[in-house]
Amino acid sequence: MNRKWFRLWNIGRARGKLLDVLALGRTLLVLAGGSLVFFMLLGAGGIAGQKLNSSPAPSMKGLAASLSSGFFMELLGMELPHLPKGEQPSSFSGQKVTSFVFRLLTSVDPGDPKTLLSREVPGLAADDPFLVRSGSGGGTDSAPADYHPGASETAAGTDKPADSGAAPGGGAADPGQAAGGLAEGGEPAGGTQADAPQGTAAPDAGGGGDSGAGEAPGKSSGTGTGAADGGGSTAEPGGAAGDKDTSVKRILIYHSHPREAYNPLLGVQSDNPSSADPGKNVMLVGSYVSKRLEQLGIGTVHAEEDYATKETDYNWNFSYKYSRITVKAAMAAHEGMTELIDIHRDSQRHGKTTAVIDGKSYAQVYLILGYANKNWKKNEAFANQIHNELEKHYPGLSRGIWGKASGNGNNGEYNQTLSPNSVLIEVGGIDNTEEELKRTAEVLADAIAEVYWNSHDAEKADASASGAN
Repeated sequence: MNRKWFRLWNIGRARGKLLDVLALGRTLLVLAGGSLVFFMLLGAGGIAGQKLNSSPAPSMKGLAASLSSGFFMELLGMELPHLPKGEQPSSFSGQKVTSFVFRLLTSVDPGDPKTLLSREVPGLAADDPFLVRSGSGGGTDSAPADYHPGASETAAGTDKPADSGAAPGGGAADPGQAAGGLAEGGEPAGGTQADAPQGTAAPDAGGGGDSGAGEAPGKSSGTGTGAADGGGSTAEPGGAAGDKDTSVKRILIYHSHPREAYNPLLGVQSDNPSSADPGKNVMLVGSYVSKRLEQLGIGTVHAEEDYATKETDYNWNFSYKYSRITVKAAMAAHEGMTELIDIHRDSQRHGKTTAVIDGKSYAQVYLILGYANKNWKKNEAFANQIHNELEKHYPGLSRGIWGKASGNGNNGEYNQTLSPNSVLIEVGGIDNTEEELKRTAEVLADAIAEVYWNSHDAEKADASASGAN
């Protein structure tokens, strides 16, 4: 009897275990099925989200944004002791490593407390600029600051708005000085043209005169960088400048916000300096860059439209629509023009826009990409080449490559869809001096020229190889 009871008890026990196993299996099956459905819905939602949202911002915010351009060279240097060391600050300092790990784990930048709030307040960070490629000039601690115009520049219905920054002596700059149209070679409209050879005239996109071409290639540009300063410049890329034909225009320098000015040039102290005088605003920087490019043998057009003067019912919020007309007109007039450089000015103070390199003071630069541009990677490749040239020869000058959205008068695209070799560059801030701006402008021109000639030589090599085949 006891044996029979014991057998029944064992059978019941085994049945109970079997039921437990079956119940567990059913639970696991339900969980697996639920997980499968969840991830299928999540994937479908991600695909739908990508199709509905064309912004490349998520891919622009990748791991590479946290790494400096010298990071991998330093990794190689650990294995190759005799590898030449660059002049850039080490990426492996305690502060940088700690900041990098913290940002990687939390998406919060220790140098920018606002990033902590931006995750909790919906929409707060929607239009914030973000780092795409860091630079040795301190690219992670301070994003570029947008220019905010005065009331006279934003209000429509005025043909000639006044400046928000007065010229030295108390008088406002003459708006008529800046209505010079597309000036070739980089001489500001209204400036001297006596010794400038005549170049091919580019049509004005909406009225305005033509300046003559810039100084002849090989002529000294005065003080500044390059051979004049002897500071490791990339001057004369691609061969002797005198051998180059500048009558064919390849590069356009233009300004979507031409009235962004500099306090030292105006003789004022303002948080928002603005001027129509091309000798006191970003047009001056553009003239230095374009003049230097012409000296290096690259045909360059410098567009100097002052849209606030030129456009009836001008509205600052349409700045990139106005400049787009300028760019298209220049590209239509010059078939080989592919490099488009929109030069601006940052709105931060001197301490955050200046670097001392080899004992000389330079205005730092930001390179800006618009992340409303679906093909931003092509523009990023172009910007990164310029950035790398600056890092190689003038470490500390570049504050990195940044992505920006729309808003505040910007369209989030910055005309960069018109050419893959297009970038917006902010040169200096509101307090940088003319000497600092000129040094940087010429170094920047050398970097652009180096990138241009490298690309040009590569195209010639490809053409030769195709012809040989």
